[in-house]
Amino acid sequence: MFTPAVSPRSTESGAEFWLLANQVSKRTESERLSNIHSGFAPGWIRSVREAFRLSNEHLEELLNASTSTLERRQRQQQPLDRIASERLDRIAMIATQAMEIFETPERASQWMLTANAALGDQHPLRLCETEIGAQQVRRALAAIAYGGVV
Repeated sequence: MFTPAVSPRSTESGAEFWLLANQVSKRTESERLSNIHSGFAPGWIRSVREAFRLSNEHLEELLNASTSTLERRQRQQQPLDRIASERLDRIAMIATQAMEIFETPERASQWMLTANAALGDQHPLRLCETEIGAQQVRRALAAIAYGGVV
């Protein structure tokens, strides 16, 4: 089960994620690819953890990296690898789309963390681990945006 580690709350880091996600959404695909290849900054780890209140276990699954690797990258200020960076890019793009629909970071986060029948009772954030899952989430968001029941 993919549930938040703590109760919902506003955090500075959570706000940082939404700012970073908005910046990513304004980049061209070429710029995004370049950033993925260069590796996202390690500050993304903390911001995504706080925005979605993720436990270490869920963060490991989401970014395909062990907690010790993620902590080391933060401590040494090393960029993330391509897999983690691509997943963060995908999450940022979908989170931004959710924010446009749900209008607040809190409501967008809540939707991203809630199992959805239209998504096979999966959590949208969890589906962002793969591009196929992310496509399903995008379709669900498009249906919501255009008045569909999801």
